[in-house]
Amino acid sequence: MSGGVDSLRTATLLKSEGHDVFGVHMRIRPDSPPGVRDGSSDVRRAWEPPIKDPGEILEELASSLRIPLTFVDLREAFERLVIAPFLNAYLHGLTPNPCITCNPEIKFGLLLEEARRRGAERLATGHYARVLPPDPGSNRYRLCRARDPGKDQSYFLYGLGQEQLASAVFPLGDHLKKEVLQWADEAGYAGSIPEESQEICFIPSGGYPRFLQDRLDLSSLSVKGPIVDLEGNLLGEHKGIFAYTVGQRRGLGIASSAPYYVVGLDAAANTVRVGRAQDLFRRELRAERVRWVSIAPPSEPIPCRVRIRNLHAPAAALVTPLGSNEVHVRFDEPQRAVTPGQAAVFYDGDLVLGGGTIRMEEDGKGTE
Repeated sequence: MSGGVDSLRTATLLKSEGHDVFGVHMRIRPDSPPGVRDGSSDVRRAWEPPIKDPGEILEELASSLRIPLTFVDLREAFERLVIAPFLNAYLHGLTPNPCITCNPEIKFGLLLEEARRRGAERLATGHYARVLPPDPGSNRYRLCRARDPGKDQSYFLYGLGQEQLASAVFPLGDHLKKEVLQWADEAGYAGSIPEESQEICFIPSGGYPRFLQDRLDLSSLSVKGPIVDLEGNLLGEHKGIFAYTVGQRRGLGIASSAPYYVVGLDAAANTVRVGRAQDLFRRELRAERVRWVSIAPPSEPIPCRVRIRNLHAPAAALVTPLGSNEVHVRFDEPQRAVTPGQAAVFYDGDLVLGGGTIRMEEDGKGTE
């Protein structure tokens, strides 16, 4: 239970189906209150905030549902498994997606283990996605897109293994977000549920540059460097490649009659490459650390649709395996802002076939 409307609705749906439900809340933010114990109401922060403590709100919500609530402190593991790799990726010119790491390592890794130690058989979350029973032919659980295309979160879940999918329950996969919000309003919860954030959970809204500057050891780095065009002409100076991402237009500080966009980051040369809008489109990419979810690893090229970021409409492509954990993707039509560090996720209709991390090529462009 995160305390949001989706996890709250998930709990009520499970109870209505007759399941024995208890809530588990994981503390992962570096500023989370220390010393929380199972069943404890002592969840105050070290200072008195101007509003009610989030832990207290969560306890009240769980109490209203008449389900027990336990807190699990995963801050150390989250720092090591999610935040540290996130920071390291930015230092190397990548734009990582920490949710994709968090789901298999933390939520359906350590949190699932903790829930099982407390007697749970399965772990339900408020994700908008669906899990289908094993396919008779392959005997593999299948991950699918949600009914609500605007809230579908299957993109973030491709890293789950078969055992994790077997333990996962996504009650909201067949629900629309507007239905969940309507339920919250009718049930009287709308005013007590914290407003949802669309940002990364451990970074304050809009605080990417400040978070990176606070957490990265910039004293040992050559932070500033050149901004060059595709011909290598010097156009300006950047403030550190960690503050830029492919497709970015604002903050370049380049005077020009037509806008420039970031088209590549070269960490080795500490260089930001820029181009015009048309230079953002690429037809090919390579993905590494590939995980095959709903199907066995293919040995031949497969036509499918590929999503290169969460809000990207899956585009037709041919995915060709390159060994055990790498693939080459060729789109039927060039795609905008292929970004190293983000995930490329492969779909056959609603079925999630697998996915991997878009890799950085030697020229720093991230594509072929």
